[in-house]
Amino acid sequence: MPLTCKKVPIFFVPITSQVIIQGFKSYREQIVVEPFDKRHNVVVGRNGSGKSNFFHAIQFVLSDEFSHLRPEQRLALLHEGTGPRVISAFVEIIFDNSDHRIPIEKDEIFLRRVIGSKKDQFFLNKKVVPRSEVLNLLESAGLSNSNPYYIVKQGKINQMAIAPDSHRLKLLREVAGTRVYDERREESVTILKETVGKVEKINEFLQTIEERLKTLEEEKEELKEYQKWDRARRVLEFIIHDTEHRENNTAS
Repeated sequence: MPLTCKKVPIFFVPITSQVIIQGFKSYREQIVVEPFDKRHNVVVGRNGSGKSNFFHAIQFVLSDEFSHLRPEQRLALLHEGTGPRVISAFVEIIFDNSDHRIPIEKDEIFLRRVIGSKKDQFFLNKKVVPRSEVLNLLESAGLSNSNPYYIVKQGKINQMAIAPDSHRLKLLREVAGTRVYDERREESVTILKETVGKVEKINEFLQTIEERLKTLEEEKEELKEYQKWDRARRVLEFIIHDTEHRENNTAS
C-alpha cells in the first residue's frame, strides 16, 4: 500500500515540541509525535494510518470544532476497537515558549484536554483550568476564536482564490485580526450608548432628588418655625396655668 500525503488542514500555531495522544479516535495506545520543525511539517502515512485523526486531535485542543460536546459526542471520540473498552482519552500539546509568545514565564507550556463519558477537562501545566482560561491564553498567543484562520481546512485555499474581491478583503481583515477589534469597537460603542442612557437617567433621578431636597428644606424651615411658635404657646399656657393656680390658692 503506497504512502499518501493527505489533503489536511494547514496550521499556523506557536512552535510545538510534542503532541501526545492516547485513547482518541484511532489512537488507542499513547503515541508521542516529535520533533517538529520550526517552519514546516508534513504528515505522510498509509491510508487509514491516522493522519486525519492526528489533525483532529490538534483541533480537539485548540479550536472550537469540538467545543460543548454532548455525552454521546464525547463517547464517539474515544477509541473503539478490540480489547478492553477505552473509558477516557487525552490529547496534550507541548508548546516551545522560549520566545514567551504565550504570556507565561516558562519555556514549555503543557496544554492537555481529557474527555470521558462524564468529563471534559483542560489542564494547563498539569493543573485543571476552566475552558475560558484556555481560550484567553490562546487568544493572547494569536489563536483567537474570532480569527479562526490559524487552521485552514481542506479546500479553503481554493475557495479563497476564486472568491470575489469583497469576500477576500473581508477574509484578509479576519486573518489580520482586525475583525476582532471591529467587533470590540462595536461592543464598546454599544456599551457607551447604554452608559450615556444610564447617565441621562441618573441625571434625571438626581434632579428629582434635588427638587425633593429643596422641598424638604422648605418643610424643615416651616417645621422649625412651627416648633418655635409651639414652644412659645406652651410657655404662655404654662404661665397662664401657673397664674390661675396661684390666684386660686390666694382666694382660698
